[in-house]
Amino acid sequence: MENRKYLFTSESVGEGHPDKLCDQVSDAILDACLTDDPESRVACETFTTTGLVLVGGEITTKTYVDVQGVARGVAKKIGYTKPEYGLDCDSMAVLNTLHSQSPDISQGVTAGQSLFKEQGAGDQGMMFGYACKETPELMPAPIILAHKLLLRATSLRKEGKITWLRPDSKSQVTVAYEGQVPKHIDTVVISHQHDDDVSRQELEDEIIRQIIVPVLEPTGLYSKETRIFINPTGRFVIGGPHGDSGLTGRKIIVDTYGGMGRHGGGAFSGKDPSKVDRSAAYMARYVAKNIIAAGLCERCEVQLAYAIGVPFPVSVMVDTFGGGIVPEEKIEAALPKVFDLSPRGIIDTLELKKPIYQATASYGHFGRSEFSWEKTDKKDQILKEL
Repeated sequence: MENRKYLFTSESVGEGHPDKLCDQVSDAILDACLTDDPESRVACETFTTTGLVLVGGEITTKTYVDVQGVARGVAKKIGYTKPEYGLDCDSMAVLNTLHSQSPDISQGVTAGQSLFKEQGAGDQGMMFGYACKETPELMPAPIILAHKLLLRATSLRKEGKITWLRPDSKSQVTVAYEGQVPKHIDTVVISHQHDDDVSRQELEDEIIRQIIVPVLEPTGLYSKETRIFINPTGRFVIGGPHGDSGLTGRKIIVDTYGGMGRHGGGAFSGKDPSKVDRSAAYMARYVAKNIIAAGLCERCEVQLAYAIGVPFPVSVMVDTFGGGIVPEEKIEAALPKVFDLSPRGIIDTLELKKPIYQATASYGHFGRSEFSWEKTDKKDQILKEL
C-alpha cells in the first residue's frame, strides 16, 4: 500500500461562482458587524439568482450594517458590473430578512449565563483539521494548485490582461501519487466564463499560456503528458447567478482540503467565531499544522468535538495515518498543555474577533499565510511536552 499508484482530484471555484458570491456577502456582513462590535453574534445566509441577492439569518449586534451597500460592494469587487452578466451591482435587487438570534442559544454561549461560568460552544458537532508535507503550505497538492489557477485567472481578469474573461470560474486538478508522494499532474480542467465574441482557439491558447503554464510548470509536476480540458462544454457565456443559483455554505470541500481527509459537515461563511463549526475547524488546522511542523509525521488529521453550551471539547483525536514517530495517544495527551481548546481559548489564541472573514470566503480557508491559524509557532512547545 505504501507505494500504491493512484490519482486524486480536487476542485476549486472562483470568487465569481454564485455560491462563492454568497459566501463573500455573508462574510462581508460578518466583518461589518465585528468592525464596530466585536461581540456580535452572526449567522448570516445569502441566496442569489438572476438579478437578486437575498440575505437572511440571525444577527445580534450593537452596530448598524448597511446590508444593501455591503452586498452591492461585494458584487462590484468581484466584477458583476454589467447588466448582460445577469447580475449587476447597481441594478440588482437586495432583500434583507435578517432577525435577532434566539435567546436560548445566546444563553448557552455567553459566559456567566449558561450552566457553566465560561463561554460555551455555539453548537454541537465535530470538526477536522488536516496538514501534510506535500506542499510548502502543508496542504494537499490538488486543492492548493486548483486554487492557484483561479487566483491567477482572477488577477489577469481584474488587471485587464485578459479582457474577455467574466467573473464565474471553476478549476480541477488531478495529481498522480505513489504512496503519499505527488509525482505528476495528470489532468487539469478549467471552465471559465467568457465574452461571446472570443474564439475558442484564442480562449484555449491564452488560458494555457497565461494561466496554466505559469502556475503549474514551476511545481515540476506538469509536463506535455498532462491532459488539459478548457471549457469542455464548448461554451461558457451565461454564468454566475444568471446561469446557476448560489447559496452560502455550499462549497465546504473547496473551502477545506479538497476531499483529502475528513470533514465534519459544518460550513464556515457568515458565522461569527462563537460557532465552533468555524472556529474549531480553524483550531484543528492550527494544531495539525504544528504537529507536522514539529516533525512528528508526514500527514496529520485532528478531530475536535463539542456540545452546545459546554466550554471544553468532548473529544480530541489525532491520526498520523500510521506514520507518527511517537504514539498518537501521547500527542493527544500533550495537546491540552499546549493549546487552549475551549471556545473562548480558540477565539483568543487565533484572534478571531477581528473583521478578517471576507478574505477567507474565496480560494480556500487554509494554506494562506495571512491567517492566524496557519502559524507554526507551537511546534517547539509540542516537542517539549513530548
